[in-house]
Amino acid sequence: MSVDDPRLKRHPLGFLQAAEMPTAEQLRDYYASYYRRESGNYRKSYDARELAFLDAKLAQRAALAQQIRGSAAPGRFLDAGCGEGFALAWFQRAGWRVEGIDHSMAGIEAMNQALAESVTAGDLFALLDARIGTGERYDLVWLTNVLEHVTDPVGLLEKLRRLVASGGVLAVTVPNDGSAYQKKLLEDGQIDDRFWIALPDHLAYFTGDSLRATTQATGWACREIIADFPIDWFLLHEGSNYVRDRAQGKAAHRARVELELLLADQPVEAVNAYYAALARLGLGRNLTAFLTPRD
Repeated sequence: MSVDDPRLKRHPLGFLQAAEMPTAEQLRDYYASYYRRESGNYRKSYDARELAFLDAKLAQRAALAQQIRGSAAPGRFLDAGCGEGFALAWFQRAGWRVEGIDHSMAGIEAMNQALAESVTAGDLFALLDARIGTGERYDLVWLTNVLEHVTDPVGLLEKLRRLVASGGVLAVTVPNDGSAYQKKLLEDGQIDDRFWIALPDHLAYFTGDSLRATTQATGWACREIIADFPIDWFLLHEGSNYVRDRAQGKAAHRARVELELLLADQPVEAVNAYYAALARLGLGRNLTAFLTPRD
């Protein structure tokens, strides 16, 4: 990913980040209203098909984490940045002892109120430090669409390294932003701007290569990277180009949900192999890295 936008600069580990970081006060003000804004990552309601889609994605990633752990036995689960609590709910149903942390209780109270007692709200780094201080260890840690939001992603990965038990797994999901495919869309005129640069929401931007380099530099062995459905394929067709025509966004999302559910009917090992192949090709809207602590 080249630095082709003055809003970004390259970190020594290869990922791009905001050239000018917002202050802590600016971020507090921004996130004070985060869950009151309906966006692609948060909505006021989800229908049955969307909930099935969310469960399917969790089941696929949980199966790969289980394979890497070498055990199907439930253990301690931490969701760092748990949002609306869908992962907490899924893993609790699967028998795990679940715990979530987030900057706000708004998401969990809106969507999974019954799990509110399992969630602590506050500064993410401070909450992790408290758990490090008491020697907590988790068998599986979820970090879904959080790493790109923080001012210090390297520090966050280093802290999590001290919380994952020996034999445990950290699953990190980030947007696949600034990909060769997105650049081709821009060069060929299918899109008019770098829509994936979303400041101050996203402060860091990863590709598969930079995500792998960053995790390896912070004490992790990267065991696998998988993608998810490449919804931005729809941008090649003017009838479904949701960047040019925002009104197409809901229809594109609905098509993605149905295609993902179709794939979810197939054996989970085959689906994860497909998504791993997409990640190796640099495709997919998000990337999920499965990491184990390095000795």
